[in-house]
Amino acid sequence: MANGTPARPNRASALIALLLLAPVPTIGVTCAMFVMPGPVGRVVFTIAKIWLVAFPAVWYLAVERGTPSWSPIRRGGLATGAAVGLFMGGAVVVSYWWIIGHMVDPDAVRRAAVTMELSSPVWFLLAAAGWTLVNSVVEEYVYRWFVLSELRVLMADAAAVLGSAAIFTVHHVVAVSFYLDPLPTLLGSVGVFTGGAIWSWLYLRYGSIWPGWISHVLVDVAVFAVGWHLLFG
Repeated sequence: MANGTPARPNRASALIALLLLAPVPTIGVTCAMFVMPGPVGRVVFTIAKIWLVAFPAVWYLAVERGTPSWSPIRRGGLATGAAVGLFMGGAVVVSYWWIIGHMVDPDAVRRAAVTMELSSPVWFLLAAAGWTLVNSVVEEYVYRWFVLSELRVLMADAAAVLGSAAIFTVHHVVAVSFYLDPLPTLLGSVGVFTGGAIWSWLYLRYGSIWPGWISHVLVDVAVFAVGWHLLFG
């Protein structure tokens, strides 16, 4: 993981890195949820997740000759990240109660949860803890550090922020569509894209993934609270 001044690859290297990384999470989610649900799909999903974690570090260190770092917080930003996360998490809950909630069929969500083995409270809470605390770190490391840094080689910062958010959103659209109908999926995807753009801005502003991670955690808590309500009332 890099700090706010990562190595600057050439344009060809950046493009190759993005082509090797960006489609992988969508392939994993699609196989696990739609093409081959069950043990084989879970294996493909696991391989995709390992690639998502390992590839940026290997590429950065071996190809771009970067220096390892834990993305230290040198310019602050944790309070800003927390404030942004509280606002976004509140927006998730309000949107569910006032806009999206009546579009969602709880029975369809429960059936999907059974397929994904998330229908018991214990397994749901374990999955929620993993996604909230661990997967959020992975996504900040991948999309706000690596993907954003590679895109900045190819385009201006503002375009890179939007591009990173778009790449971040694609596999979420696939995953959310497994549980929700098209309209709430579209609305949820707009929220994911907005969150990705905000977290990318936080990375650019503070040179660290951790302000975005704090915000991401708080949003995920709100999302899983909504999921709990749908599944268990």
